[in-house]
Amino acid sequence: MTDAATGTDWQAWQDSWDRQQEWYLPDREERFRVMLDMVEAVVGTAPRVLDLACGTGSITDRVLKRFPNATSTGVDLDPALLTIAEGHFAGDPRVTFVTADLKDPDWVARLPHDGYDAVLTATALHWLHSPQLAVLYGQLAPLVRPGGVFMNADHMPDPATPLLNAAERAHRHAGMDRARAEGVLDWAEWWAVAAADPVLAEPTKKRYEIYGEHADGDTPDEAWHARTLREAGFAEARTVWRSPSDALVLGLK
Repeated sequence: MTDAATGTDWQAWQDSWDRQQEWYLPDREERFRVMLDMVEAVVGTAPRVLDLACGTGSITDRVLKRFPNATSTGVDLDPALLTIAEGHFAGDPRVTFVTADLKDPDWVARLPHDGYDAVLTATALHWLHSPQLAVLYGQLAPLVRPGGVFMNADHMPDPATPLLNAAERAHRHAGMDRARAEGVLDWAEWWAVAAADPVLAEPTKKRYEIYGEHADGDTPDEAWHARTLREAGFAEARTVWRSPSDALVLGLK
């Protein structure tokens, strides 16, 4: 996984991104496992996948390890994370990456295929506000073939349980504090390391020009996601996995 031209160890960057994300999401692998279980249950073991807001390609990596006959299109706007993804998967004919802004009305035209068996995304779409996400769901419905699936794993707190939400958050952050004391990098520190890397410095500068420190979307609950997916044209939609703070909602076409 080392780039011969630059000496960059792309596997090391993938691993460091995973560690940083797992600091925030200790059950990250569990949501991926359930996601892939549902892919296999509904569309089989050789799916054409759209990895939406793919980042470094975390979902694509797990899809291909579990389903070697799958193919994946990763789409994102972040130039730094796409640089890592493209370096990591360089030479793999099963993988294609597309640079596109999901808020652009014409982003779908950049994709190499008109339809996908599974559209998958995790911990990314909370960067959009609910009205923007509803529009995106409407764009995704025609992309999912009949019988195919869309899945979104993200922050979906229940507004009806504020005391429970606060207790869970305090417990989770106590664990995060312990991990920080052991040297785990948080979001800002990880990006500072990327900005200091000769290969990632310029892409990281560009990503901050696009996003700033962090986007300011919102986190509707799982009922909103299921309802909005049905309104967008999915035949069925419901939660298939849940943690105290996050959920995985599936839409069946």
